[in-house]
Formats: sequence, C-alpha cells, structure tokens
Amino acid sequence: MKEKKKIGLIPRLIIAIVLGILVGQYLPEWVTKIAITISGLFGAFLNFIIPLMIIAFVSKGIADLSEGAGKLLGVTVGLAYASTLVAGSLSYVMSTNIFPSFIRPELAERVQEATANEVAPFFEIPLGAFIDVTAALVLAFMLGLTVSGLRTKGSGEIFYKAINEFNEIINLVLVKFVIPLLPFFIFGNFCNLSYSGSVFAILGIFWKIFLCIIALHLIYMVILFSISGGYTGRNPFKCLKEAIPAYLTAVGTQSSAATIPVNVACNRKIGVTRQIREFCIPLCATVHLSGSMITLTACVYTLLTMFNMDNSFGLLVKFIAILGVAMVAAPGAPGGAVMSALPFLPVVGIDSSGTLATILISLYLTQDSFGTAANVTGDNAISMAVEKIYYKHIIKKPIPEENFEEDARLEI
Repeated sequence: MKEKKKIGLIPRLIIAIVLGILVGQYLPEWVTKIAITISGLFGAFLNFIIPLMIIAFVSKGIADLSEGAGKLLGVTVGLAYASTLVAGSLSYVMSTNIFPSFIRPELAERVQEATANEVAPFFEIPLGAFIDVTAALVLAFMLGLTVSGLRTKGSGEIFYKAINEFNEIINLVLVKFVIPLLPFFIFGNFCNLSYSGSVFAILGIFWKIFLCIIALHLIYMVILFSISGGYTGRNPFKCLKEAIPAYLTAVGTQSSAATIPVNVACNRKIGVTRQIREFCIPLCATVHLSGSMITLTACVYTLLTMFNMDNSFGLLVKFIAILGVAMVAAPGAPGGAVMSALPFLPVVGIDSSGTLATILISLYLTQDSFGTAANVTGDNAISMAVEKIYYKHIIKKPIPEENFEEDARLEI
C-alpha cells in the first residue's frame, strides 16, 4: 500500500488562515464564537506548558553540551549570542528606516477600530503557569549546570536520566498535541480577526515586510560568512556555497535539529575539523538563532508601530537581549522560537495571550522555515571562527590535518 502523503505545517497554517478569514466573513457570529472559544482554551494550555518547555529543553541542552566542553562551550555560546544580538539590532535598523513607509497612521487607526469589534468566547478556563518563566529559566540553568558538574565526578546519572525523560515527555506533548493543533489555534484567531475586519488591514502590509525580512536574512548570512572567512582565511562565498544544502534542508524541515546531520556534512566540506564541527553544529542549532531574531524583531516593531506603542531602540534592544537567552528554550519543532518569545512580550507592552501575540504567532509561523534556514546556515560561519579561536588561543596548537575526502560518514 502507498503511504498517504501528509500535508506540511506551513500549508496547513495557510489553509487555517484562509478558512478563518472566510468563516469570520461569511458565517454567523456563533460559529466564530465556537472557534475562538476552542482557540482560547488552547492558548491557555500553551501558556501553561511554556515554562515546562523551557525547563525541559534548556536543562537538557546544558547537561548534554557542557560536559567536558569547558572553554570551547563558552566561546561557541558567546559568538552565537553576539551574532543573535547583532542580527536583531540590524533588523531594528532596517525596520525603522523602511517599514514606516508601509505603516500609515490611518492603517493603524483602522486596525485599532476593527480590534474593538472582536468577539468574546463563550467561556474561558483560568489555566495559568505554575511557575514564572524567569524562574523556569533560572531553574533550567541551575539543573543543567549542576547535573553536568555531577556527571564529571561520576555521579548525577539519576538526575540526568530524569531530565532526559522529562524532556521526552514535553517533546511528545509538543509533537503529538501542540504542533498538530496550531492550525486550529490560528483558525480561531483569524475567525475573530476576520469578523472584526482587522485581518485585511494587517495582511495588506505584511507581504512587503516579509520580503524585507528574507532579504535581510540573506544579507546577514553574507556578512557573517565574510567576517568569519576573513578571520580564518577561507573564501566566504565558497563556504557559503557549501552550506546551501543545509539551507534548503531547513526550508523543507523547518527544524534546526532535523538539519543537524546535513549541516555537519556541509561543515565537513567547508573544512572544519571533526572535533569542532561535531561539537559546534549541534550546539549552535540550539543557541544561534540570528534568522529567528531578525524576523521576531521586525514583526514586533511593526506591531508596536501599528498600534502607536513605544518602539524605541532602548526598549527593543532589551527585548532582543532577553530573547537571545530565552530562545535557547526553542525546541527543534516549527515555531519554537516564537513560542519561547511569548512570555517576554510584556517587556515591550504586548500581552502574551492577546490579539497582538496572536498576530505575531500567525505571521512568524508562515515564514518560520526561512528564519530556521538562516539560523542553521550561519552555524557554519560560527564553527569556522570557533575552530581558529580554539586551536590558536585556547589549546595553542596547530589545526590538525584531516583527510576530508575520506571522512565521508555524512554524505549529502
């Protein structure tokens, strides 16, 4: 028997958006009420699971990757974090210089007026998170670092196993429940937006913004490879060409984690030693999120501008700095970055469970694959720089010669 072809997440999200717009426009109000009631219940569960997701993924990531890594871990995380901050700052610069021409005051007024017409759900369930998100981050770092330290002394395996199993539980919930139901969540949200009329004002400008975002992704990758290539003495454009398979794989899978094997193979073709590439590429899949940061910063700036809220650099840079850490909690599933960003939206004055957060989720997820592709492609540039720093400044030994042609365990 032939296997049934599954519809990917992005097509399902697009279908959900279209159906939501049609239902909100042409069906009775009670249909929209049912849709947004279901969407609201899912949103409450989402707020409940976010701190658990942070604890599960961050603690495991640190416990796994810090073992025996020492200074190599610090260098890699430092470069990845710096790259993420620079990407977010460039996105802000782009947004402030280009987006105001798209966002007219009357458009913002139109969206605000339409938002006031939104329908309320039939009922709500007061389900809140049992632990604050900041506390969850602190707990995750504490668990990860202490368990890693215990394991270096030959103990801590019980706690390490517990962290792994908890991680698997949360991952199972995400894969089997949260991600499959996201289209229904988006459907309910767009029913409400369509019924109120705000969806047409919103979508009318965002296609231009997405073109700018994807263009900045590509420009930033060229900048990143140029800097890394200049520092290491490699041809940046040749290295970028070798990373194209990783970019295309990420566009298709929408997952940094799923792209790791292909990305390691690309890194081998670039010429990075096995010791560095097999450490750096998996780690950067978790901590280097420059493409996601570009998208989130641009979308958040747009929403703040549309609703005449504070969008100063001081406010946004604080948000970017927090997200650079918080998005480490993003799993390898589609939309992980924006899900990790939700609890920190109040930093810029956006309610994590309100209409603006709904718009942000919808817009981010429709182009998540391009942000993910920029993330994983940039990981290759980070690994090139890490290799030279490690051998030249940390262990102070020549980079070992390797036969990269024969080392073909991961072919692409």
